[in-house]
Amino acid sequence: MRIVSLVPSATETLAAWGVEPIAVTRFCERPDLLAVGGTKNPDIAAIAALEPDLVVMNVEENRKVDAEALREAGCNVHVIAIDRVDDVMSQMDHLARAVRLEALPTPLAEWSAPPVPPAAIRAFVPIWRTPWMTMSADTYGASILRTVGIEALTLPTGDRYPTVTLDAIAALAPEVVLAPSEPYAFAERHRPELEMIAPMHFVDGKDIFWWGVRTPAAVERLREIAQTLRR
Repeated sequence: MRIVSLVPSATETLAAWGVEPIAVTRFCERPDLLAVGGTKNPDIAAIAALEPDLVVMNVEENRKVDAEALREAGCNVHVIAIDRVDDVMSQMDHLARAVRLEALPTPLAEWSAPPVPPAAIRAFVPIWRTPWMTMSADTYGASILRTVGIEALTLPTGDRYPTVTLDAIAALAPEVVLAPSEPYAFAERHRPELEMIAPMHFVDGKDIFWWGVRTPAAVERLREIAQTLRR
């Protein structure tokens, strides 16, 4: 199949399944493949010109207007919607069938989410710095952290990724700050301001925000971090 993937997580997953897209976004970390724009601004004309059999998109990372434009250009669009760890298995099964695999490949085919630990570690997880932003409870990132016993603190704004102030977060009394490597690349230079809130621990942002074939190992890596924080 001629597949265009506009989702970094899907690109990673498809490659692990031996299904190489013919084009991806510039955020997919595949410089060996043709880039057709970003997740929010794909080059619709360039994608349509490739005459793909399937364009893979995601509700959270891609825009509805771009999905509609691709359909109007004659492209078959497969949309993935993942808000929780529990969504991964079914959505990846749908993706596997969409790319004509007979069954969901391992390791996902043999994996199930572990039981959530009873005692949660209260954490501030910033995803951006100017302005400060975090994630709400109904996102995949918050869900995978809950799976390993980490509660991502947020404010009840109604936004999936609310803007916050450090003072407002400090008032929630987090036990730790988990500073991810993406979407904002937090680094050692940010430690002084973040440790005014709580002790800071770096974490691979892909393990929090990328789903799919990565999920089982990501859960184990995040579980190890949680166990370290409890000591």
